[in-house]
Amino acid sequence: MGEERFMTYVNTSDITAQMFVTVLLFLLIIAPLFSLAILRLFQGKKKAGLLLVLAGIAAYVVFQLFMKIFF
Repeated sequence: MGEERFMTYVNTSDITAQMFVTVLLFLLIIAPLFSLAILRLFQGKKKAGLLLVLAGIAAYVVFQLFMKIFF
């Protein structure tokens, strides 16, 4: 009962505009790839679904490399 709850805030002041745009663009690529992959797998199109999953993973790897190199 004596437990106090505090709200915590995430400090976003260190995020540059370039990093924000980069993350946004990659999320606009990666999320739809996985979404379409799930749709294709439920439709029974295993080859198309797995290719989309692999494309999503490849986009994620490229994103990680891009972030390590430039940020």
